Amino acid sequence: MFEALKPLPQDPILQLMQTFREDPREHKIDLGIGVYKDDAGNTPIMAAVHQAERRLLESESTKSYVGPAGSPGFGRVMADLVMGEGSSLVRDGRVAVVQTPGGCGALRMAAEFLRLCRDNATVWVSTPTWGNHLPLLGGAGLNIREYPYLDPATLQVDFAAMLESLAQAEAGDVVLLHGCCHNPSGADLTFEQWQQVTDLVLEKGLLPFVDMAYQGLGDGLEADAAGLRHMAVRVPEMIVAASCSKNFGLYRERTGALMLMGATDSVTSAANSQLLSVIRSHYSMPPAHGAAIVETILGDEALRANWQLELAGMCDRILGLRRAFAEALAPAGDFGFIARQRGMFSFLGISPAQVRRLREEYGIYMLESSRVNVAGLNDRTLPVVAEAIRTIL
Repeated sequence: MFEALKPLPQDPILQLMQTFREDPREHKIDLGIGVYKDDAGNTPIMAAVHQAERRLLESESTKSYVGPAGSPGFGRVMADLVMGEGSSLVRDGRVAVVQTPGGCGALRMAAEFLRLCRDNATVWVSTPTWGNHLPLLGGAGLNIREYPYLDPATLQVDFAAMLESLAQAEAGDVVLLHGCCHNPSGADLTFEQWQQVTDLVLEKGLLPFVDMAYQGLGDGLEADAAGLRHMAVRVPEMIVAASCSKNFGLYRERTGALMLMGATDSVTSAANSQLLSVIRSHYSMPPAHGAAIVETILGDEALRANWQLELAGMCDRILGLRRAFAEALAPAGDFGFIARQRGMFSFLGISPAQVRRLREEYGIYMLESSRVNVAGLNDRTLPVVAEAIRTIL
């Protein structure tokens, strides 16, 4: 069975990770892997997470399955986090939430669910988009079409081109949107642009599918969800894939949520029953630990306040790094877009050859596309990276 199989090339991000680990240089700098790092260069465990885990260790009484939908309490707190506390959509039963193995699990289960709804479903994704969107969605058998998003000359959203392209979509098509902190560009839609996209979705009869992977790391928990919430109130149906990897720092716990929003509570209930059947035929039950941590934090007033304070500090740190990075690069050209963008990532707009020079001559690692993890910088490495970039330009 296996003898005819040929080896596949490694994923570029995973390959970069391995190359970085094998680099013996002590001064090497990793700006490629998409994880948040503190000033010491570590990906820390948040204080609220530590406290929640201690409570769980003391109070947990079973390791039995949680069921295909996961913890109902986790679903409730995630619905409030994304849709807003007191949301009428949640209160009226129009939103159903299932716990998934990370944001990837949410995306893939959504894709399998969409193929069940319509076996020839088409999903529109931005150019560029997160590298794993295409295999996760296309691997489920969905037809993929792309809409222009980032202007490579200005490294800002080409909104006119985006609208023009999506105007070609047909009723029933799905449009994948980044809720905030666009990966890999950092260029986000403004609230006014979210309003215009909502109008287009309604006019064309499209299904919005929002990937909310970085809530709280752009402009704050509420501001980052403003566009999604505006759209949710106006459209009849929506899908949201949410991740707790970044804003709770639960990367290895694989904690995510998939939300279905239907026109009525009965429509949502029927759709959710189909989704649970899809889940049962794939991984059957989600892992419980990460979701229990999130549920504990969001369900406790003091823990939630501590978590929000720490998350706000992470957000402010990223914004400060963006401003400082743009200023440090200013002598080499106009890099002001870095300060205007949000989240962990930006494109530098340099060539693959220049990216290779940074890696080979200076030990600075980033993706060949020049996507850089701004959150991987700190006060020590930022001047070093900026000087190296100025040198190779």
